[in-house]
Amino acid sequence: MASTILEMRDITKTFPGVKALSNVNLRVEEGEIHAIVGENGAGKSTLMKVLSGVYPSGTYDGKIIYRGQDCHFKGIHDSEHQGIVIIHQELALVPMLSIAENIFLGNEHARYGVIDWNANEARTRALLKKVGLNEDPKTLITNIGVGKQQLVEIAKALSKEVRLLILDEPTASLSEKDSQGLLDLLLEFKRQGITSILISHKLNEVSRVADHVTIIRDGRTIETLARQDVTEDRIITSMVGRSLDDRYPPREPKIGEIVFEVRNWSVYHPLHADRQVIKGIDLNVRKGEVVGIAGLMGAGRTEFAMSLFGRSYGRGITGEVVFRGRPIDVSTVGKAIEHGIAYVTEDRKTYGLNLIDHIKHNITLANLRGVSTHGVIDDLRELATANDYRGKTNIRASSVYQMTGNLSGGNQQKVVLSKWLFANPQVLILDEPTRGIDVGAKYEIYTIIARLAAEGRAVIVISSEMPELLGITDRIYVMNEGRIVGEMAAADASQEKIMRAIVRGEGKAA
Repeated sequence: MASTILEMRDITKTFPGVKALSNVNLRVEEGEIHAIVGENGAGKSTLMKVLSGVYPSGTYDGKIIYRGQDCHFKGIHDSEHQGIVIIHQELALVPMLSIAENIFLGNEHARYGVIDWNANEARTRALLKKVGLNEDPKTLITNIGVGKQQLVEIAKALSKEVRLLILDEPTASLSEKDSQGLLDLLLEFKRQGITSILISHKLNEVSRVADHVTIIRDGRTIETLARQDVTEDRIITSMVGRSLDDRYPPREPKIGEIVFEVRNWSVYHPLHADRQVIKGIDLNVRKGEVVGIAGLMGAGRTEFAMSLFGRSYGRGITGEVVFRGRPIDVSTVGKAIEHGIAYVTEDRKTYGLNLIDHIKHNITLANLRGVSTHGVIDDLRELATANDYRGKTNIRASSVYQMTGNLSGGNQQKVVLSKWLFANPQVLILDEPTRGIDVGAKYEIYTIIARLAAEGRAVIVISSEMPELLGITDRIYVMNEGRIVGEMAAADASQEKIMRAIVRGEGKAA
């Protein structure tokens, strides 16, 4: 029988006005992969911050028993000293430092007070080999992709002689291939005796690797399932407190004439003028239609979307954008908004929101004229508008004066959507609209998309999740290497057809 490496008993954590955790219990066996799942805001990350000392002993109630000892971690260095290492969803790497410098930052090998770079780089090579990353230790972090950066974070954890590895949404920003590689690495760590705690919204990944799954809802432990009892339906029911028989809301599309068209659209890289990132794209969207854009990471989907929404590429764009039969100028964000185009970025925390401001200001930011009189913002009108959209999109917050950075990922995404809905767009481009949010919040986002289409707006959805595209769109374009390589009705599409178009670069499918 496996021994218990960790037990968290009756953990309660309160923030001003909010009880984030209420008597949560967690038991983890040595050498297993233990998944923790729950909706955004359920308390998963808070629980792990309690465990790792980010929230120090004394700021919460309850007990942490680790390897048989009652632990009182005063900070993250205390937990790391005991072999507990957490990798947060937002990677903590310094872009302009090398891989070796990042791995041993604050923990460098030194002789007589002088850093021994040869020793650091030799140790880095050994660690990179363990995680399967073939890179020079001198390579700057900014010059490697997100998937490789995730592996550097894991190598950094291994450098601290980790015994319990905590990963918070480790595959949220990874491609399918990189995600599978990371899961394989966790299974290899399991064979080596390392215990892992995995927080993830991707239930297929949880089902693949987890030995036990603990479900948390509204800051409470609902149940812990053994591997043989784990099914996606069972997890979803426990997460949201109800059965989701249909993952996507029902729609009766009423599709009209073409309202938005892109003709022979080409985009060159802003720094490398000879590098073409978008190559002669033709695309159209009809009134009331939801059009999907599928493709692997690096296909050019985001570059295409941003170029339609005023990203400055100097002279690096050719082609034509037509709205309701007339060519329009989308060379700046302001001009794109004036022509009724909105773009919901894939990176809501960096480009979509002001995290240190409250919900009210974020919602009205893209349409200040809508809450102003003679250039002066009407505070009462702004408040009424924010409350109206908070209700329409079901933003869960204490009030519209809550700081946006303190919201869960799903509620942050609803704030971004509210901001652009208030701008009253006729063409809405959604780039990875459900990335990093739970299944319950996803359904609410899908409902908003369906409502927008029913109102007669043209909607473009970019997503790396093919089931999502198949479930919510009417038609799908497939992109690869900056080109459209396939087009198909969603009713006739399948994951296999989409992948075949990507891999073979087939012409337009029927």
